[in-house]
Amino acid sequence: MTSSRSKHQGSFKAKVAVAALREEEGVAQLAKRYRVHPSQIYHWKQQLVQNAAAIFDGKEASENAAERDDLLRKIGELTVERDFLSRGLRRSR
Repeated sequence: MTSSRSKHQGSFKAKVAVAALREEEGVAQLAKRYRVHPSQIYHWKQQLVQNAAAIFDGKEASENAAERDDLLRKIGELTVERDFLSRGLRRSR
């Protein structure tokens, strides 16, 4: 009997991690309610605590913007290269 792995969205993970941070219910109760393993809840809670400062620093957004600009530049270069090569192939036929 095989079971497929569940892929949870970020909003679901955040909801479960925040519920774990509130400590209104135990992790075992949360795991039963959301149908995830308790160790997964601990992991999501730890990630939330570690990355919470980045939300307020704003560094994440600027790093993502720089990475996005680099990727867009690379896409432009590859598009020009593809177009150049496709024109060359049309001439040789």
